[in-house]
Amino acid sequence: MSISEAMKALEGYDLLLTIAGLAVLAMVVLPRLLASRPASAPMVLLGLGFAAFALPLGLEAPDPLEQGVLTERLTELGVIVALMGAGLKLDRPPGWRSWRSTWLLLGVTMPLTIAAAALLGWWVAGFVPATAMLLGAVIAPTDPVLASEVQVGAPGEGYGDAEKHGPTGEEEDEVRFSLTSEAGLNDGLAFPFTYAAIAMAMVGPAPGDWFLAWFAIDVMYKLALGVGLGLALGWILARTILSFPTETELAKAITGLSALAATLIAYGVTEYAGGYGFIAVFVAACTMRNYERDHEYQEPLHVFTEQTELLLTAGILLALGGAIAGGLLAPLTWPTALVGLMLVFLVRPAAGMIGLAPLDGTPWRERAAVSFFGIRGIGSLYYLAYALNEAEFPGGEALWALVGFVVVISIIVHGASGAPVMGTLDRRRKQTGV
Repeated sequence: MSISEAMKALEGYDLLLTIAGLAVLAMVVLPRLLASRPASAPMVLLGLGFAAFALPLGLEAPDPLEQGVLTERLTELGVIVALMGAGLKLDRPPGWRSWRSTWLLLGVTMPLTIAAAALLGWWVAGFVPATAMLLGAVIAPTDPVLASEVQVGAPGEGYGDAEKHGPTGEEEDEVRFSLTSEAGLNDGLAFPFTYAAIAMAMVGPAPGDWFLAWFAIDVMYKLALGVGLGLALGWILARTILSFPTETELAKAITGLSALAATLIAYGVTEYAGGYGFIAVFVAACTMRNYERDHEYQEPLHVFTEQTELLLTAGILLALGGAIAGGLLAPLTWPTALVGLMLVFLVRPAAGMIGLAPLDGTPWRERAAVSFFGIRGIGSLYYLAYALNEAEFPGGEALWALVGFVVVISIIVHGASGAPVMGTLDRRRKQTGV
């Protein structure tokens, strides 16, 4: 790179630093200012990113299609850090009965969502089968990054006897628990369906050409390896991290950095071995959380992960807003916009209610809330970038426009309704005791 090229690359650098600083400040201040209000920090950051690149400031808007590798890596890092944070703050010990709502969302709601999204992509949007399948896969995972208003709080705010009551007898909120645990696991479970779409794009839609290899490797082997390595690495990392005493507050605070180390190790080792790193990170986080539940290090581990997540989220949302300003949604048509609205307002709520129907003991209003808050976000952006980097999909620009549209609608609608709805549910729960 010549000196002139280097100087050109640095043009706008000071302005970008200022915008980044405003974004980080917003992530710190806005959650307190917007508490219980129909707004959220992601909404503001998305708007800030749009304004920064739409105004005549000389900044070049990000392009996720042209910058596919960068998009994939940035969103990948955002997701794995969020998965570690989600696992570290779940107080309810894993179990078939105690996590029943999670298994129903993963085993019923998620496949229904994938099937419905793929059908709408093929029938309404006019995508070829491989692209329609990819739409179903990338739109399936709910988001662990943008859902702070509807997720559980810090660790220790109420954990289970064997089930879901904390040390004070207070029941862990079923809505927040379901959404947090679902988001932690379905980010990894979307991978087999993404690989199915890639296989269809590379060898054709006929199942006979790809199904057996896909099921054996991309479903059974990689899922098993992700779970197994997550359990093993989580136990080893917890035993390593929690066994060293700290004598000062600074040393205790620095301990939080080991959460990032655990995230990178669990993800890197599992991906290198050929498993699903997303699954491994979340399983490792849950294993670490349950290794010694009342250990003093649990709090700094969670705090550091949450702070890192906020920084990455700010950058990704700024880039998404900038991409929209640069024309990301320009290929959107009325049919694809209709598909996006149906995915947010019809498909997920209906699939959620069907999946949670067996939960007779859970009030309908809480099942409706879990079904509605199927927040789409950074995980969907990651899967789309990953798939388009792996294979050629007809209609890639239209698919980016549709997925970007869904994410924007989700940020606005769920961001505006999250705090008020959860506040109403909390008050109703206190009044009725159910």
